[in-house]
Amino acid sequence: MPKLTYLGHSAFLVEGTKGKVVIDPFLSGNPLAKASKDSVRVSAVLLTHAHGDHLGDSVEIAKASKAPIVAPFELANYCAKQGADVHPMHIGGAHSFGFGRVKLTIAHHGSAAPDGTYCGNPCGFLLTMDGKTLYHPGDTGLFYDMKLIGEMNKLNVAVLPIGDNFTMGIDDAVKASELLQAELVVPMHYKTFDVIDADPQEFVRKVEGKKLRGKVLPVGETLEF
Repeated sequence: MPKLTYLGHSAFLVEGTKGKVVIDPFLSGNPLAKASKDSVRVSAVLLTHAHGDHLGDSVEIAKASKAPIVAPFELANYCAKQGADVHPMHIGGAHSFGFGRVKLTIAHHGSAAPDGTYCGNPCGFLLTMDGKTLYHPGDTGLFYDMKLIGEMNKLNVAVLPIGDNFTMGIDDAVKASELLQAELVVPMHYKTFDVIDADPQEFVRKVEGKKLRGKVLPVGETLEF
């Protein structure tokens, strides 16, 4: 079974039998992160968009790991200019890597780097490792095509932003859970900053009120899926 470790904010480490990846590794400067960029070595870095709280330590981790950054085309090109190896993709496309399969989905958000560089469209990821699929939608608002994502893919875990203001809030994330019908939903993108100080336990209670399964994964803790 793959292992999912919450690194804080929207960052996760996913480990399978054929490799491990990190998604949106915002560690340096993250007040809730327990891991450091120097402790993370992976087969690939998956990057949903270019905002600083997602781009984070991606380039440094990719260089140290001698691993590619997998990201939408424009963002991959931006990272390549910073000296990282990259594998550019785009929304709707999928590719099989040594560690597993990655497919990009839409996300309703923005994607400009901290220096103001336009980095194309944001994305979400469907990551399949060892026959199990994780859905990481990145920063997004609620959208009805989540129902289609759930219908076309057996989702073992979905991690969903709940912090509001910049992304879905709790109630929209609960509706997303209904649309996706994942076996387990885990909240993310909350409490890092005061403006996204949402209660993950409220999210789980509301999800379970819809006869779905939710779990708060504390920073630094791991689950198998």
